[in-house]
Amino acid sequence: MKQVLAAAAALAFSATTLLAQAGFGPLIDPATLESAQSSEEDLLVLDIRANKDGYAEGHIEGSVNAPYGLFRGPENNPGQLVSEATLTDVLSNAGATPDRPTVIVYQGTDVTDFGAAARVYWTLKSSGVSQLAILNGGVNAWTEAGKILTKETSEPAPSEFEVSFSDQWLATVDDVQAVLNGDDDALLLDARPESFWNGEQAHPAAARPGTLPQSEYFEHAGWFSGGPAIIDAAAARALSEEQGFTSADQLISFCNTGHWAATNWFALSELAGIENVKLFPESMVGWSNAGYEMANVPGPIRYLWIQIKNIF
Repeated sequence: MKQVLAAAAALAFSATTLLAQAGFGPLIDPATLESAQSSEEDLLVLDIRANKDGYAEGHIEGSVNAPYGLFRGPENNPGQLVSEATLTDVLSNAGATPDRPTVIVYQGTDVTDFGAAARVYWTLKSSGVSQLAILNGGVNAWTEAGKILTKETSEPAPSEFEVSFSDQWLATVDDVQAVLNGDDDALLLDARPESFWNGEQAHPAAARPGTLPQSEYFEHAGWFSGGPAIIDAAAARALSEEQGFTSADQLISFCNTGHWAATNWFALSELAGIENVKLFPESMVGWSNAGYEMANVPGPIRYLWIQIKNIF
């Protein structure tokens, strides 16, 4: 038995080494993923598309389905954190472990779609998964590269992974309040388009339009160059320096529900390599519904006009 365990450990170590040498994470391209799958490496490919909307119609061979909704909160507060118990069930049922290399696969429809992969990446990293990558461009990039899909469902062997969620990359309401009160220093970065930041638009689940006081905005779409694949690490670092993000003591990324903000977090933390970048998961929906102070909130007449425009 000891010899079997030792052999398994050696294989896992070999897989980790080979993937590291291949430049595994935080992004992976179709060719590298296919090469990794063709070897005997213990690779988990996690397809986060809804089963009926994508996975069942065709997926990367061997990939396990864990829809994005499993990592999200309720309809009235989608950005809310999922409990450790729920994440433990989701990740253990998918066969995840802290050391198992994991690739997150999304559809790759547009730049907004990337936010789902980034939010799951952030959740898995905070849950203790140490080796992560996103298939850049998603399933669309895979098929455009001439790679095939299958409809054969994969049944993963459950693991004994128990989630202990880290707050290292998490910003809470108290953290944001500390910044607003002057007790902490951070750049509050709104990932939404300017129309949300200046109060011209609002998420349907938000109590009112507006943004966090003292915040700046950098739209999540700024990390893309004409397609659904995000820019590489060198370009992300250069853009971060150009925008002055690298000089901030701390960055807190937010949006409506922690979806677009996850893209900003991923680009800043994982690609640009900036330390002390955090994600405020509930973002403006949770913040506005709790009645906290906001900026750029329109007056009654303008707010009524915004509601009329949003309806029509």
